[in-house]
Amino acid sequence: QVQLVESGGGSVQPGGSLRLSCEASGLTSSTYCMGWFRQVPGQEREGVAGSDIFGNPSYADSVKGRFTISKDNAKNTLDLQMNSLKPEDTAMYYCAARVCGWSSSASLFRRDFPHWGQGTQVTVSS
Repeated sequence: QVQLVESGGGSVQPGGSLRLSCEASGLTSSTYCMGWFRQVPGQEREGVAGSDIFGNPSYADSVKGRFTISKDNAKNTLDLQMNSLKPEDTAMYYCAARVCGWSSSASLFRRDFPHWGQGTQVTVSS
């Protein structure tokens, strides 16, 4: 059974940084694509950053240059370094995983992912 557990959320002032981590079990991350999504109450869950099985990234335009996703296949972890945080980054952040092959690219589409963590809250406020 696949389990994804997020950690690292919290409250930070605008311009600050946070690092989210996702620990995966029940899967071999070298055969899984993974990603980070976020959701604000009343809005759709949106893709923030994705990784293919090799760690090649894809980013939403809203976070390019500020967020960095990193996948460690040896540790079965997926991290999201978030810098220059803005109030509009406030959301619940979710880790997600899907089986994919060598030719699969990173995805930011919620419908592509069957496995989800419980989420970790990020609040950016002065």
